Amino acid sequence: MENQRKFENLLVWQRSVLLTQKIYFHFNVSDDFGFRNQIQRAAISISNNIAEGFDRKSDREFKRFLAIALGSLSEVKSMVITAFHLSYINEEDQQELVGHIDAIGKMTNSLINFLTKELAKNK
Repeated sequence: MENQRKFENLLVWQRSVLLTQKIYFHFNVSDDFGFRNQIQRAAISISNNIAEGFDRKSDREFKRFLAIALGSLSEVKSMVITAFHLSYINEEDQQELVGHIDAIGKMTNSLINFLTKELAKNK
């Protein structure tokens, strides 16, 4: 039987991949290579850190990698807001992307809080 404990089953990871797809869609044609490269790398870092932390098989390590993912998420949010101010995206696209970012942030923070409680119980 296949192991059901896989990072691919985490909704927060799935939503992070969807966010990365949206970031690539919105910025793939940007002439600003530096901006495009940075926002795409930060976006993909979110799901990668969730996956890496999950597969460390340690709640403490998973929590640490989730915190790193949150940092990348904040970087993407800052860049999306900046992209709007630079007229790289319109207001509707900014609001859509920020909505996805905020939802992923809430999910990630909830998971961190859960792991914090689990770690405290196991002391």
